Amino acid sequence: MKQLFNVLFFFALLAQQSAYAGELLKVAVAGLNHDHVYLLLHLYKEKKVDIIAVAEPNKVLAAKIQSEYHLPESVFYTDLNSLLKQTRPDVVLAYNPTNEHILVAESCLPLKIPVMVEKPLATTLADAKRIAALSVQYDTPFLVNYETTWYKSNQQLKQLVDKKEIGNITRMIVKDGHEGPKEIGCSSYFLDWLTDPQKNGGGALMDFGCYGANLMTWLKDGERPVSVTAFTHSLKPQVYPKVEDDATIILNYKDGSTGIIQASWAWPYSVKDFQVFGTKAQLYAKNDKELFKYSQHNDLPSAVALDLPYFEHHIAYLEQVLKDKKAVEKDLGSISNNVIVVEILEAAKRSAKEGKSIILE
Repeated sequence: MKQLFNVLFFFALLAQQSAYAGELLKVAVAGLNHDHVYLLLHLYKEKKVDIIAVAEPNKVLAAKIQSEYHLPESVFYTDLNSLLKQTRPDVVLAYNPTNEHILVAESCLPLKIPVMVEKPLATTLADAKRIAALSVQYDTPFLVNYETTWYKSNQQLKQLVDKKEIGNITRMIVKDGHEGPKEIGCSSYFLDWLTDPQKNGGGALMDFGCYGANLMTWLKDGERPVSVTAFTHSLKPQVYPKVEDDATIILNYKDGSTGIIQASWAWPYSVKDFQVFGTKAQLYAKNDKELFKYSQHNDLPSAVALDLPYFEHHIAYLEQVLKDKKAVEKDLGSISNNVIVVEILEAAKRSAKEGKSIILE
């Protein structure tokens, strides 16, 4: 019954989404120094979203974006508070350093303006809990955007797990990362804070460890692990002298299942995959478009059809959330999920530093 409800719920969402599609979402942008902003800018260029205001203190960066995407000069402000005094967006999208997400929350939520930030939610658990409290206090959504949320393979995988197609979960493995942000050509604006231990909260552990923590918390229906154990390495200290570039995080759950997160800026290629082992079978989301099932007594995997409807990207999702005036609880972008993600990441940093497992109270 739960699975049938989920399928019908998603079909209803998509139907409502289509009805809402005639009105462009009016967004304000807080910061431009996160390279994920380019997806939003491309959607603006394709006339799928309306950018009505941008807060960016770096005038050189602001001028670059204005010129490349033909944004009116009048929409640019040097800070978010000035922007909010002059405009009333449907939502604020933050593309700024992770440690500044708390400042966005403190500016927007008291005005009841919804927010979506790029992953992860915060650099510290204290900030994450403060953001969650503000979201509850002002009854206003604060959401977190992950690329992997929009992978059809992950959405289909979740449905099959909920239907007990693989039995009970025994082990989850997530590999996330690439050759390194400098190696793949991230902008200097992005690199300046992504490799800063205060602004990003760490290196690869924060940048890519959050994906696995997010997916595993979602798959376990919001359950917190009982312990976190982590190991970090600096494989390229000459490139990333201030932060770790490789991390392994092990999560242990009360039912005996295990989650292994492998986050790195030192993979030989870009990877975002998700393996889930159960008592009856295994599911392997190889990428955003491919999902395989490995069954007992069968050496060859079977490809799983990705026919579960879901949102194409974060703007489509936001349109629906704002129309319904509420976010889906325990969803990948939800505040409840993402406070746990930050708790896991903070415990992982402690574990790596202290050389021991951290028990979550």
